[in-house]
Amino acid sequence: MYGCDWDDETNVSRGFDQHGYDGQNFIFLDLKEFRYVTPVLQGIITVQKWNKDREQLELLKQYYEQDCVDWIKYFLMLGKAALVKREEVSPLVSLLQKDSSSPVSCHATGFYPSAVTITWLKNGQQHDEDVDLGETLINEDGTFQKTVTLNIYLDDWKKHQYVCVVEHEGKTIQKTEEEIISNKSKLLIVTWKTLAAPLSSSFQGKACAPFASAIANNHGLHSS
Repeated sequence: MYGCDWDDETNVSRGFDQHGYDGQNFIFLDLKEFRYVTPVLQGIITVQKWNKDREQLELLKQYYEQDCVDWIKYFLMLGKAALVKREEVSPLVSLLQKDSSSPVSCHATGFYPSAVTITWLKNGQQHDEDVDLGETLINEDGTFQKTVTLNIYLDDWKKHQYVCVVEHEGKTIQKTEEEIISNKSKLLIVTWKTLAAPLSSSFQGKACAPFASAIANNHGLHSS
């Protein structure tokens, strides 16, 4: 995933260049030092190779500091007519898990407007421990997506009842353990692309970065 954010009030921009593999962070570009960094041993060889290409790094520096922001401003200029308030859309919610020992992600996508609350309940009480809160991302069609991941042991699922609760525009959607989609389920992979669009008073643009999310056939499908 790569692109940039731009705040039209402060004129401050921020670029990002992040690569993941199998659901984990793999390589990212340190935009202060302009060199690639990896948190895992498997990424060292790739990082060393990419960091040797100084010409490419200079091009990326130009893109993230100037070109990307220019594209945001250009698309905003073209899309002013589309910035009017649109009809609200409820999220499609799925519980996703690679295998029985992996964390469970509560993934909400296709909703509008962007304000959404996703929480995990443990035996009916809000559970904030072992929870990773993801950012709200924009889809190609102007809707949004967000993921909140629960990291607990398999035994905890047997001892306690966990429920994901998604609240959006006065509507509440709950998903329980029985609705978890794993790699054993029949999945449809839907690829989302991200483009420039407003997020509150700031504008966030992301240039054509693929973001894949898995949705089971027994859910209503939402594609762009």
